[in-house]
This record gives sequence, structure tokens and C-alpha cells, in this order.
Amino acid sequence: MNSTERKPVYVAVYDTLADWETGHATAHLALAGFPVRTVGPTREPVTSIGGLRIQPDLALADVRPEDASLLILPGANDWNADGDPLAPFARTARAFLDAGVPVAAICGATAGLARAGLFDDRAHTSGAAEYLAATGYAGGDRYVEADAVTDGLLVTAGPTEPVAFAREIFRLLGAFDESVIDAWYRLFHDSDAQAYAELQQAGAR
Repeated sequence: MNSTERKPVYVAVYDTLADWETGHATAHLALAGFPVRTVGPTREPVTSIGGLRIQPDLALADVRPEDASLLILPGANDWNADGDPLAPFARTARAFLDAGVPVAAICGATAGLARAGLFDDRAHTSGAAEYLAATGYAGGDRYVEADAVTDGLLVTAGPTEPVAFAREIFRLLGAFDESVIDAWYRLFHDSDAQAYAELQQAGAR
């Protein structure tokens, strides 16, 4: 499959988004030929928790599941803010899943999906079980203590696991051969020097 056949990956961007949580996934998906597009509440610029100013490519209202390969939802302080200001992104996640398009949520975004009922019948993880329990959601018995979890079309991870999060996304989208994903994970997660050589060899073939 070449890049012209791959639909874009949509990355949600909003004020206070956690800069470190999506970089591994987006960088390597782009290298695999997936166009990456940012989606904001509107087209107005947003500012990450690290102070990066981002001009969204699209407004959330203009996003359609059928146009995308994946929706990525990073964490942000606003997922825990009064009034649930990012609830529209959780509703969009539901629309993606209902349409058979994958969703990947990390850190605070998992709380938003929990409140939206998307974990009630799906295995999932987050930063801590107690964090999600505080949302009052009904899916506590489906919580898994793991770096990252994939259940069907849904990937979840906690804030300290951007590498495991990316690995599950690569697998779900078939972005790379499994042997490449394994070597990549060992390099970036375990600092395995041998894995670097394996990746170099894979790139030469």
C-alpha cells in the first residue's frame, strides 16, 4: 500500500495537550506513508502544555470518520476541567468506532472516553484504575493493568507509555511488519542496541 492509498491519521489538538504522548506514533506513521492532520475544536490556534502553538488543519466539525485511518486523542488538562470541555472529541471518538474506524486514546483522554461510556464493554487501560473510577464510569471490571491495551478498534495507554501506545497503533494499522515493530519497540522502550541494527537491516531490504 503506498501513501496515496492511505487515509490520513487525525490527531486531536487542544489547549494543554501533552506534547510527549503522540510524537512516536505520528512520526513513524508519517514515515510509513500515513498523512498526519491535526484537528482542533476550531481552526483557531491552540497551545500545548509545553507552550507549542499549533494551527489545526481542520476543525472538529469538519471531521468525517470515512476520511480517516485513525483518530488519536492525547491527554490534556482540559480532559479533567469542569464542564467537560473536550466532550465533543469523545463524541467524535464514538462516531469513529461506530463507523469501524480506529481510535487511540492516551492519558487524560481515557477519562473522557470513560465518561462517554466507551469503556463499558471494552478492555482498556489508563494511568491508574483509580483515575478512571473517579469518573463514575461503569467499565471498571474491564480495566487492564498493562502499558497499553487494544480491544478491537480501540487503543488505550497511560501517560508514561507513549512507546507502547505507538506500538499498538502500528499493529492495529498494519503500518509495519511485526518483526520491525518488535525491533522498534525494543529500541525505543528498552534501549536495546541490537534492535537498532535489526531496524537498519529491515530498512535496507
